[in-house]
Amino acid sequence: MTPTAPPQLSVIVPSFNERGNVAVLVERLAAALQGIAWEVIYVDDNSPDGTWSAVKELSAADPRVRCIRRIGRRGLSGACIEGILASSAPYVAVIDADLQHDETKLPEMLAALRDGKADLAIGSRYVGGGSAAGLADKSRVGISLAATQIAKKLLHIEVADPMSGFFMLRRDRFEALAPQLSVHGFKILLDVLATAEGGLRTVEIPFTFGSRVHGESKLDSMVALDFLGLVLAKLTGDIVSLRFLLFAAVGGFGLVVHLVALYIALNVFRFDFGSSQAIAALTAMTSNFFLNNFLTYRDQRLKGFRLLRGLVLFYLVCSVGLFANVGVAFSVYDNEPVWWLAGIAGAVMGAVWNYAMSGLLVWRRR
Repeated sequence: MTPTAPPQLSVIVPSFNERGNVAVLVERLAAALQGIAWEVIYVDDNSPDGTWSAVKELSAADPRVRCIRRIGRRGLSGACIEGILASSAPYVAVIDADLQHDETKLPEMLAALRDGKADLAIGSRYVGGGSAAGLADKSRVGISLAATQIAKKLLHIEVADPMSGFFMLRRDRFEALAPQLSVHGFKILLDVLATAEGGLRTVEIPFTFGSRVHGESKLDSMVALDFLGLVLAKLTGDIVSLRFLLFAAVGGFGLVVHLVALYIALNVFRFDFGSSQAIAALTAMTSNFFLNNFLTYRDQRLKGFRLLRGLVLFYLVCSVGLFANVGVAFSVYDNEPVWWLAGIAGAVMGAVWNYAMSGLLVWRRR
């Protein structure tokens, strides 16, 4: 058998519960990319509706269609990274599975990269000729515009639509950035731009953001947290990860829960201080566990028996973390008797321990 020509363009499609859109999108890509050697790689997060199965059925008849089925992993950014790194084409594009992006713009994007005019071509809703009409909900339009302004001002990004999910870039440039990118969250383009720090020549191509045809939007209030976490991570030079920032935020809320529970136990139920402190600590740890399960580790969320097992392990991890906290605090205080410095050092040590061990033991990937 004579090998087919290698693809010049790989189209990466992160998907979750988009079965009804699979065949339609492949047909549209075939029509838009005539004369171009292309492939499409669906990266599906084990969709309950069998999106991955629909893709594999198509791939049996069309070798240009590929599927990566991820088990135990969730998240658009991570899916995009895996898909791009699985490609061998010199140019890679990211497009949503929900048919809201305009695939007819792909040849124009590819031409800009091939001509050497740019390393990155962005499908933009906010340049002349572009439109965000598909964001029918006015609140989503406002959120998108606000997030765009925050990203541009805080991260010094000079493009009109850094929140776009529709873009194309040279694969070699992406691979150079990949080790520094976050696999969590939803805004992979923003991460690429912030990580490149202005090192990518960029062109924006206007397109009209369309209306959803099948399925339902994956956007929820958690996306806002992911976005803010990504911005903060980039502002700190990626010293701390987005997940750690969420874990620390939950820990801060847990401190408030601890103090409230301590006050109630002491002043309402009239327990002695030792008993009150134990009740408050247990209450705070329980609160932290369920919040982390819902927010920080929502892509690895524990359910059923694993939820109960995880809670017990979390109690154990945090108990050891408490000893680490106190030990470091005493060590610092012995060398430099400044109570607040010792307290901060102990708290940081406890947080780092709890985060590391929680990821290793409680929410470990399977």
